[in-house]
Amino acid sequence: MHGIRRFLDFLYTASGVAAALCLIAILTLIVVQMLARWTGEVFPGAPDYAGYAMAAASFLAFANALNRGAHIRVSIVLNAVGPGLRRLINIWCFGIGAITAWYVTYYAYRFVSFSYKFNDISQGQDRTALWIPQSVMLFGMVVFAIALTDHLVSLILKGDHRIEQDRMEQSFGE
Repeated sequence: MHGIRRFLDFLYTASGVAAALCLIAILTLIVVQMLARWTGEVFPGAPDYAGYAMAAASFLAFANALNRGAHIRVSIVLNAVGPGLRRLINIWCFGIGAITAWYVTYYAYRFVSFSYKFNDISQGQDRTALWIPQSVMLFGMVVFAIALTDHLVSLILKGDHRIEQDRMEQSFGE
């Protein structure tokens, strides 16, 4: 069981690192495109690649952000009820979240498979096969669905969802 926990924690962290690398790729693309314009050159497809990297960064960051407590949670009701009802509300919320995430994952998979099947390419100058950037989005969604399910199972079996609470960051938001 400890091996699975270590693997899942590694997966969530690696997904967050990949999201950070996508943000660095966006910065690099923008700088290279600026340099190309200043020198009179053309970098075809740079805005498209930056858009793909932005979508990848967003989806890859979901699971890591969930584990770090960076997702917005309205806890007014949770703070007003006792521990038993709080646990039930959390189970309900994580259950709905996990079901929704797996639903989106299923349709994202269908979306990617149709793009691959019909050889769908982008409309821009880059002419990229769209299943490639869509696959990164799908991977991020799968990791997020796994994270929500992981926290749901942990909440049901152990009574704790394992999301880190950063009191320092929360104090700035209030």
